Amino acid sequence: MYINTLFWKQNPKGAKTRRRIRKMQRIKTSLSCLCLITTLLLITAADSTEDTAVRLKLAHRDTLWPNPLSRIEDIIGADQKRHSLISRKRKFKGGVKMDLGSGIDYGTAQYFTEVRVGTPAKKFRVVVDTGSELTWVNCRYRGRGKGKVENRRVFRAEESKSFKTVGCFTQTCKVDLMNLFSLSTCPTPSTPCSYDYRYADGSAAQGVFAKETITVGLTNGRKARLRGLLIGCSSSFSGQSFQGADGVLGLAFSDFSFTSTATSLFGAKFSYCLVDHLSNKNVSNYLIFGSSSSSTSTKTAPRRTTPLDLTLIPPFYAINVIGISLGDNMLDIPTQVWDATTGGGTILDSGTSLTLLADAAYKPVVTGLARYLVELKRVKPEGIPIEYCFSSTSGFNESKLPQLTFHLKGGARFEPHRKSYLVDAAPGVKCLGFMSAGTPATNVVGNIMQQNYLWEFDLMASTLSFAPSTCT
Repeated sequence: MYINTLFWKQNPKGAKTRRRIRKMQRIKTSLSCLCLITTLLLITAADSTEDTAVRLKLAHRDTLWPNPLSRIEDIIGADQKRHSLISRKRKFKGGVKMDLGSGIDYGTAQYFTEVRVGTPAKKFRVVVDTGSELTWVNCRYRGRGKGKVENRRVFRAEESKSFKTVGCFTQTCKVDLMNLFSLSTCPTPSTPCSYDYRYADGSAAQGVFAKETITVGLTNGRKARLRGLLIGCSSSFSGQSFQGADGVLGLAFSDFSFTSTATSLFGAKFSYCLVDHLSNKNVSNYLIFGSSSSSTSTKTAPRRTTPLDLTLIPPFYAINVIGISLGDNMLDIPTQVWDATTGGGTILDSGTSLTLLADAAYKPVVTGLARYLVELKRVKPEGIPIEYCFSSTSGFNESKLPQLTFHLKGGARFEPHRKSYLVDAAPGVKCLGFMSAGTPATNVVGNIMQQNYLWEFDLMASTLSFAPSTCT
């Protein structure tokens, strides 16, 4: 789930065979509507919008499809999901508005929001993660669970009137949730569907799936109860990724994520603005769902827009990077680094702190930047596995660094702030905020690189809009 080195997440990897089996099982019932779906595809093609796709497993992506939409079941799944987006009607006025702040005061480079779970609603601090499908909270159910430890809150499931477990004999458990690491153990029909949710950095959460109510604040000042959301009741979890958190808000592009429910009720957009990752907990901006996602008090420059590919590396939000430049010099990076069909590609991930680049991109980026830091002494601080770190006790003028630019499909340019790629890693120590992801590898633009930018994900138009912002 996360890279955090300040706590880090390894390169995400893909789905196993059982996912393909599940999709094949669905083809028999889906073929009858192929003609209608094909007609819809032809009608909507004029919009130049991307088709959306069914979800894949969060981590352990062993292989990438040679062509993500080359098989009939993938075409059907993508068309069905797009049709559901077209057919959605907003059921609430306004949008969801959730405070969003840095976790640095809790010892982590994650971003937190608060959710109210259950009936009556209880408040929990959760990591905002666009790379996770499952929303879960620290939970106690039928005597199992950690309880309140390390100043973390615990959701006592049996005290909630709206808590209802998902049975292990159900279709939801046996088929749909197999992709979310549901376990095969099922001694009786009344046994809850359990999971062992593993993240790529070694973090893990174990518990049972349930349907529950989450209460959210709206942009119009009112509140709304979102009933029947799939959540995880985690009786056990481990890993530094969860430091200071009571759980995770899963925002990946998946049928089971919080994003799926929120966008079905409020419109197919969501946005966030990440404050400086070193900000204290009293400084925050917002995570917004719905067409009101742009109507915040956030001060931004003119927006830039690039295609958002929802089918390329599901369930992640993929962007099409063409190249990286330092100042006016375009770096010599092989095009296959950016090609997801050959094992590359690039995603935006709010649950990863640093930015991961495939070796062929990582080396020219860090060596190119290091040439401007020769006046600083290079150091290797203990516990920080970043290759290029420097002593900054004598001071350093960041304006001497060239502007790093990600060149994106459609001509848009993402120009992160210099403090986002020369980061404060420890007192008196600055590091280049990159890690090598290996070869081949999916490139990940982490949350520190995204800070002080407003990001808007339009799932209907399949676009990503962004602009530099104070996020205040």
